Amino acid sequence: MPRPFVAYLRVYEPLSSFGGSLGDLLRAVVEDGAVEHAKAGIREREVWLKSQRASATLPGELADGRPSPSSVRDILVIDPASVHCEQAQVGPGPLVCPLDVRARSAAALVGFLATSTPTLRTAALDVSPEVIRARATTVLNELHNGAVHVVSTTWTVPLPWFALVEPAHRHIVIAPRDDPRRQVYWRVSLGDARRRVERARDLAESTFGDAGPTKVLIDTARWLENFAPGSAVELDYGGLVQLLDDEELVEDSSAEDVNAILDALESSDAAEVAERFGRLRDFWAALAVRERFN
Repeated sequence: MPRPFVAYLRVYEPLSSFGGSLGDLLRAVVEDGAVEHAKAGIREREVWLKSQRASATLPGELADGRPSPSSVRDILVIDPASVHCEQAQVGPGPLVCPLDVRARSAAALVGFLATSTPTLRTAALDVSPEVIRARATTVLNELHNGAVHVVSTTWTVPLPWFALVEPAHRHIVIAPRDDPRRQVYWRVSLGDARRRVERARDLAESTFGDAGPTKVLIDTARWLENFAPGSAVELDYGGLVQLLDDEELVEDSSAEDVNAILDALESSDAAEVAERFGRLRDFWAALAVRERFN
C-alpha cells in the first residue's frame, strides 16, 4: 500500500522546552525510540485505522474520548546538526516534533464544520456540531503551546511554503517509489523561517493584497510564533515523492522558483515573475489532475 499522498510543514522544538509530565514522557520516548521520519505518514494512517476499529471520534483517542497512550508517544526526533542555519541557531538538541494527530484531527473537524453544507454535515456526523466543537476545543486546549506541531496538505505543496526555505539546502534521497527512504525535505531554523516568511508576506501583501498566497503566509507566520526559540522548521514532500519520477524529483525547481519570484517582486521584474509562475504551474499541474480524479 502506498504512503498517504500528504506533504507536511513541521516544527521541531528543543526537548528542553517541554516541561512537567509531558517533558518526562518525551524524554523517555527519545530514549526508547521515536517514529522513523520516513514512516511518519504510515504511522498517522495506522493511528486513524485503529481509531475506526475502536469507534473513537478522533484518531489518537480511545472510545471514551481520552487520548490513546500510544499516540501520545508518537514523535519525530532530529539532530540540530541536520538543520540549515543562516542568522538564527537551533537547539539544544535533540529536537522533537509531536505528530499531534488527535489535535490536528480536532482542528480539521472544526474547519469542516465551518465550511461544509448542512446536508453534508448531517450525512457525515452522528453527533451534533455543538458536541463536536466542544470536544475539539477541549482537545486543542490540551496542547502545551496552543498550536499543533504539524500542518499538512494532500496532493500538493502550497507554493508559499517554499518561501520559508533556502533552495540550495534540499535533502533528497532517490529510491524506488514504494521505498520509504525516497524523500525530499528542507530544514531551516525557526528564526530564519520567520524572517523569510515575514519578508514574503510583506512582498505578497503589497503586490496581491491580503488574499490568496498572502493569507497563507499570514497564517503561517502566526503559527510559527507559537514555538520556542531554537526550534527548527521542516518542509517535507512526504508521500508526494511517490507521484513523481526520479527525473522530476531531481529537476524540481519549485523552491528556487518561489524565491526567485520574491526577488523579482522586490525588483519589479514582471517578466521574471510570469516566467517563474509558468514553470511552477506546469510542474504541479499533473498532481492537480490526480487530485481531481481522486
